[in-house]
Amino acid sequence: MTGSTVKPWQIAATLAWVALLGLFFAQVEIQIEGAAGWAANLPTWRIEHHWLLDIFWGGRPMTGYHAWVFPFVALFFHFPLLFLGQWSWRLEARAIGCIMLFWVIEDYLWFVMNPAYGVAHFSPAHIAWHKHWMLFAPTDYWVSLLAASALLYFSYRRKS
Repeated sequence: MTGSTVKPWQIAATLAWVALLGLFFAQVEIQIEGAAGWAANLPTWRIEHHWLLDIFWGGRPMTGYHAWVFPFVALFFHFPLLFLGQWSWRLEARAIGCIMLFWVIEDYLWFVMNPAYGVAHFSPAHIAWHKHWMLFAPTDYWVSLLAASALLYFSYRRKS
């Protein structure tokens, strides 16, 4: 697709596919974690406090579960580039933008579809592991959506 004219339906299809992946993975995590989000009850190692967690992880603990699942998802989103034998900065931006969008959608749907939460409990009062909120959502969502939008815009814009 690099170098060719991208049709609006291709962008819409990509975004819809990322949302579908987010929905399915949210359900997987609901089945794994139940009501105890952020791997709270999983048999995994945890680093609760470290200054790097405040910078890169929003103050949340680092767990063995997340240490494996985050690169797993990144590898999944990069597989089409490997499979097709194509790489460019535009395709890399698209992959990273899709990963960021995926995690926002997946995380939000985890709360919406989780019987222990639902939309009514999507707030800082009920979600201790999202420590920083702006308006009605964790600040991670806003930062990720802004970065994902910029990356996807770059990846889909016409070459001048």
